[in-house]
Amino acid sequence: MPHLIPFYIVDVFALGSYTGNPLAVITSADFLDDQQMQAIAREMNYSETTFILSDTPRSGGYDVRIFTPKQELPFAGHPTLGTAYILKEKILSSPPHCLTLNLKVGPIPVTVQGDHPLGEILWMQQNPPQFGETFPRETLAPVLNLSPESIDPRFPIQAVSTGVPFIIVPLKTLSDVQQIRLQRDRYFELITNSEAKCILVFCPETYQGDHQLNVRVFADYLGIPEDPATGSANGCLAGYLAEHNYFNQPTVDIQVEQGYEIERPSLLFLRAKPKTEGIEVHIGGQVVMIAQGELFV
Repeated sequence: MPHLIPFYIVDVFALGSYTGNPLAVITSADFLDDQQMQAIAREMNYSETTFILSDTPRSGGYDVRIFTPKQELPFAGHPTLGTAYILKEKILSSPPHCLTLNLKVGPIPVTVQGDHPLGEILWMQQNPPQFGETFPRETLAPVLNLSPESIDPRFPIQAVSTGVPFIIVPLKTLSDVQQIRLQRDRYFELITNSEAKCILVFCPETYQGDHQLNVRVFADYLGIPEDPATGSANGCLAGYLAEHNYFNQPTVDIQVEQGYEIERPSLLFLRAKPKTEGIEVHIGGQVVMIAQGELFV
């Protein structure tokens, strides 16, 4: 007889149902091996699927693993918030204001803000960003099918990581963002010798007037041609904005839109500020329950 294990589907960084980035959360997953988890993630075929290994804490946090359709990740943003939401809503009898997920990168705390004007917001604190190599405009532009002049020369193209590294590319206009057509051959050639395998592009023009930046994320290396909302990448972006004083100050408190070009509009809240031990980064968003069921394993 097959095992039956519960699963949930949520939309993270959502503006409402069927927006944001969908996530499958598998509970009671402690008996699954690596191959089974990878097969389930491939079956779900979302950007990521998470596995809650236990409904009791260990060392103050809940053990969770994250898989894309191709591989396991040490950290990812929307899976962290979506999994914390399921723990809070479906697993814990007395959900706390703050809970911690034990991920491959270490413990990641998530807090709940219930008094936000848009509704309940979940916030994660990411690891302090680490700043890596920089790239010439002439190298990145053909990967994106853009001219070098589309890239803002005031700021670097730079690899940044809060657990998973992303290449951050500052563009000038929303038109530049819309015109991107990722050139897969050039993309895979670019990342061959780079620790960062995924690309985040952003610009200061937006679809919505109350948003400060528009973002797109390309992660074909992970089996995700374009991601509708990426907490890990936007954590790197928040650190980048603070490090380079993008808004003419070292602190960041903004709203970012993502996914509009692929008809999955998403909203992410970014906060960053310098601390003695590095830049402190918080990423927030709404989570909406979409479905629940059982898997035959």
